[in-house]
Amino acid sequence: MSEKLRLVSEGALASKRVTIDVYDEDYYERGAVVGKSGYMNYSWMPELTIRMAHFMIMNLGISRNDHVLDYGCAKGFLVKAFRILGINAEGVDVSRYAIDFVDAAVKQQCRHITGHGDEACFRSDYDLMIAKDVLEHIAEDDLRDLLSTARKSCKKIFAAIPVAADDTCGKFVVPEYDKDVTHVTAKSVQWWWSLFESTGWHIDQFAHTFPGMKQNWTDAFAKGNAFFTISAGNS
Repeated sequence: MSEKLRLVSEGALASKRVTIDVYDEDYYERGAVVGKSGYMNYSWMPELTIRMAHFMIMNLGISRNDHVLDYGCAKGFLVKAFRILGINAEGVDVSRYAIDFVDAAVKQQCRHITGHGDEACFRSDYDLMIAKDVLEHIAEDDLRDLLSTARKSCKKIFAAIPVAADDTCGKFVVPEYDKDVTHVTAKSVQWWWSLFESTGWHIDQFAHTFPGMKQNWTDAFAKGNAFFTISAGNS
């Protein structure tokens, strides 16, 4: 790992926060080589992403009338998959690089944001917000702000989250997840459960596996991931 990346990583662990300029070309295209992420040549893989979107539609009860927001959409591949399957989906992401290279098919449906407080983030009402492998990138205080803000615009959230065995070890159950320098929140299932409830969300469903998603990791590490479906409670 380079000196610059080492400092980014150490700073993230100390402050539990990273700057959004970390999500650059290196992060998505050469992350595994430069020691920044697990990504290499991040590209559209329809056989995986359309399958995943199909299982989400089936298991989350997403209908053609629903408005879906992919929070942390990167290059918009999941948005593209949903729209191929007839779902009204759009996406937002803090990475200027990823948004600049959004798949051409969904260029108009994906937009750059500077964070959850950006007016461009929740610019409509959504039946479902998807946060797949996103929340662990966000600092604890910012997570609370995001979840509180999202309640004003989103009826439900589906979150897929890498988890830790406890709240103090600072390591994920799946060792590969520790290689991403932007993974700053490594907490237990119980911690996430409490976070959602304390910010006004009701836990509808929880499991350590989800059909069509992250099966390589859930097969190898039975309790390395958490899949939550939560709904907004009354204010």
